[in-house]
Amino acid sequence: MNHKPAAPNFDSTFRASLLDLFAWRRDVRRFRTEPLPQGMLERFIDIACLAPSVGLSQPWRFVIVGDAGRREAAIENFRACNADALGDYTGDLSTRYAALKLAGLREAPCHLAVFTDRSTVVGHGLGRRTMPEMADYSVVTAMFSIWLAARAEGVGMGWVSILDPIAIGKILDIPADWRLIGYFCLGYPLDEDEIPELELAGWEHRRQSREFIFRR
Repeated sequence: MNHKPAAPNFDSTFRASLLDLFAWRRDVRRFRTEPLPQGMLERFIDIACLAPSVGLSQPWRFVIVGDAGRREAAIENFRACNADALGDYTGDLSTRYAALKLAGLREAPCHLAVFTDRSTVVGHGLGRRTMPEMADYSVVTAMFSIWLAARAEGVGMGWVSILDPIAIGKILDIPADWRLIGYFCLGYPLDEDEIPELELAGWEHRRQSREFIFRR
């Protein structure tokens, strides 16, 4: 007779540690240049594939960017897009934006580009007819899983969004119908703080959950 394994008992000690993990997950921009242990990034990707996905389609596509030329092209794309973005701000906001460190592309030992394959036949389209963007949301949950797994091992991750997604796809020579979800830096943090860097820099502050709860 086959017996299903019993579900784990996540006790109060575990739950407290899990809350600490959520609180200390940071969007890291400052990295040490030392490499991660061999196989660590691939292990994090294994964990990401445990994330929920619409129709069990697993639409995530992970591109580990190790080629120096492609990495440099991604960095140059960030620089160009960042310069354009700076022009959208004036006065004090322009000064503060220019002072922000918005990427750790040069220092981070690992670059990881993550895409959605919306055309995948896996899952037979379940859940995507009315909301095709669910495939993208599935990939986001996978990346958040990496974020937590990495932080649990003292590794930082930063999400670089100031990029041209079409240009990044060409730089990495990926299928034209893949959709860029994020370009990520991973490595050991140069420093750590429970407070988000943008809050420390005075750009924004984290608001309380009650501001986002609506009852009908």
